[in-house]
Amino acid sequence: MTLSSALRSRQATGQPIRVGIVGAGQMGEGLAITMERMEGMEACVIVDTGSGRSAAIYRSAGLEERDIIRTDDLDRASEAIAGGKRVYTTNAALASAPPIDVTVEATGVSEMGARVALQAIEAGKHMMQMNVEADATVGALLRQRAREAGVVYSLSGGDEPGAISELYEFATCLGYDVVSVGKGKNNPLIPTANPHTVAETAHRQKMNPKMLSSFVDGSKTMMEMTTISNALGYLPDKRGMHGPEVTHDTLASTYIPRHDGGIFSGRNRVDYGRGVAPGVFVVFTTDHPKLARDLVYLKVGAGPYWALFRPYHLTSLETPVSIAKAVIHGETTLATDRPPSAETVTIAKKRLRSGEKIDGIGGFCVYGVIETADVARREHLLPLGLASGARIVNDLEAGTPLTYADVALDESFTITFLRREQDALFFGKNPNGSPS
Repeated sequence: MTLSSALRSRQATGQPIRVGIVGAGQMGEGLAITMERMEGMEACVIVDTGSGRSAAIYRSAGLEERDIIRTDDLDRASEAIAGGKRVYTTNAALASAPPIDVTVEATGVSEMGARVALQAIEAGKHMMQMNVEADATVGALLRQRAREAGVVYSLSGGDEPGAISELYEFATCLGYDVVSVGKGKNNPLIPTANPHTVAETAHRQKMNPKMLSSFVDGSKTMMEMTTISNALGYLPDKRGMHGPEVTHDTLASTYIPRHDGGIFSGRNRVDYGRGVAPGVFVVFTTDHPKLARDLVYLKVGAGPYWALFRPYHLTSLETPVSIAKAVIHGETTLATDRPPSAETVTIAKKRLRSGEKIDGIGGFCVYGVIETADVARREHLLPLGLASGARIVNDLEAGTPLTYADVALDESFTITFLRREQDALFFGKNPNGSPS
């Protein structure tokens, strides 16, 4: 049975997939409206702790006022959902209420992503993680927790890591040797970007300035490529990756080993490119002459390397497909089932003084660059996903990589103890030099 026919069957039998969404920004809004226009899936809960946009999202999706309930009470929310109503709330726990099948985290705040995921898994819900900031930091542990609980923990197919994974699965399923994977970068790379410098563009694009800043300063790209690196076991070729100017036609001659004319010191690499956004790609090869001839005949390229290029990713608009796969088939779109191989480490955007509190990803204080997990552990570098809320204890100049010794972490954060547990699980006690 196809996904669409399975969803139609659920609609006809009154058993739609019930989804709880945390985050009412651009991603959460698009996801909710898409689901409400589908058969067999409903955006039953929207959690919004800031903007107050949830009710407007439901109205935009075509819901009548009488079918929209505002409550922070679990019992009342569960009763409303069971009765076919939609609930909006500030209580994130309601996204994992008893009637819910799948919880989606779409805030982009690493601590919220970790906390919501843990809560969903412990409640026995499938967890669709759109928060790459959290996944890049503690995704391997969350995946293991979900497996132990008998639920799916997965990233979504609509974001670049998931879209890359789908191309990778296609190529490797056919027996091809994938030598690199990557994505286009939408914005110019300006590591010192902050909410003030991007404010005008953010207003024009109707975006949160802090979110746009995280794109422009490169942190988002680094986090995204960390998630795909960890899932596949592929590595960045150097700190921050190369990020060359490319076109669709030059992918297969660029993202290959240097001895064949490319930019990499070896195979199995992750990187990004300027000029192919919003696309994603994998570069592959084959040692069989018949298959090579067929690829040339089919106009995939001249070889000996070829690129599969998808020129789009639809972010949250694609997420319902990943949700349906998780519920109906128990499928994972993308997750880490191995020790992490990469890390997004923290770099000072400006001079930081002892006592200063880090404002987080996309803010004024720090940005992220990808590094191999081995180097990050050896140099005790601070994961960017742990930086928000941490207090600086040593004066630092702009451009300095932060170590665990440079900060006091927020001990109240879920992501802090989850990261310690993940490090202990895969690498032994305190491998990063983090406090015990």
